[in-house]
Amino acid sequence: MATAKVLPVCIAIFIIGIFGQLPAQTVQPKLNASKPPGPAPEGMVWVPGGEFYMGISKEQLKKFPNAFHFRDCQPVHKVYVDGFWMDKTEVTNEQFARFVKATNYVTGAERKPDPRDFPGVPDKDIPKEPFSIVFQMPKEARRDDPLSWWKLVKGACWKNPEGPGSNLKGREKHPVVQVSWDDAVAYCKWAGKRLPTEAEWEFAARGGLDRKLYCWGDELKPGGKWLCNIWQGKFPTHNSAEDGFTGTAPVGSFPPNGYGLVDMAGNAWEWCADFYRPDYYEKSPEKNPQGPKTSYDPFEPGVVKRIQRGGSFLCADNYCMRYLPGARNKGEPKSAASHTGFRCVKDAKAAK
Repeated sequence: MATAKVLPVCIAIFIIGIFGQLPAQTVQPKLNASKPPGPAPEGMVWVPGGEFYMGISKEQLKKFPNAFHFRDCQPVHKVYVDGFWMDKTEVTNEQFARFVKATNYVTGAERKPDPRDFPGVPDKDIPKEPFSIVFQMPKEARRDDPLSWWKLVKGACWKNPEGPGSNLKGREKHPVVQVSWDDAVAYCKWAGKRLPTEAEWEFAARGGLDRKLYCWGDELKPGGKWLCNIWQGKFPTHNSAEDGFTGTAPVGSFPPNGYGLVDMAGNAWEWCADFYRPDYYEKSPEKNPQGPKTSYDPFEPGVVKRIQRGGSFLCADNYCMRYLPGARNKGEPKSAASHTGFRCVKDAKAAK
């Protein structure tokens, strides 16, 4: 072996001898072979699995004023996931309509509110008719007052995303929204699929890139082009729609990532299988993590939360930047909103 090759190895051995192991982020992750195990199920692509670094580093966030949003995305840690099939797109309105037609399923937003789902809320304050959460752009808003742009709208549901008067005409190819975690799980069971784990989702979103800030690299607008459907302008009072959309966009309106997946950033939030805890990364297992056994959100300690990933058309750099592949969000499993959808995965064995 040439001296030039021996020296780095010797240095590495010396460092290991002093510190016990090499710094985690100096080790290049290994991806599995990319060849799929068989023909792709309809509408799905193969995600080969392998190692990757999960989370967002403090170094990456130095230039952003909203770094406090990402405290639960640390520490960055190496994870391995097995290969799996994943829907190329978010589940669309027309796909969800087929499910509803086949099963007569009624989403949570279409059902009469159950007081048991509102612990601690006086009966007089619980809506008596079906409702859901809708974004409405205010003329004025305080950054710390989400109730100035989120409204409880009677009649809002997947068929009427913004409430009465809205419909799906011309939005058949848009991602379905106003679906809760429970609704997404019901669809997955009907389709013979499941929701991705949080680790699977992030591995897929990175598209084979190692520790990049965005799903496509480290530059927000390569060549001056927007590569995802997010908010441009001052949130929540002005959206310049430079990317071409003020709401959801037809799936696949932007280029796919390295695994052929579209809209892994922006468009609609995507439910994952895992419970949410802000401290999970401190003790996450390295191989195929399934998330914590219980949920805990310090901002709402008594409310169970599930993971959401990918951001939405409402993610703005001056407020919420959680369209980054390493960013995390959470939601109450029975709640739906006008910016929340999902996509499914399938195990390699189950697809045979």
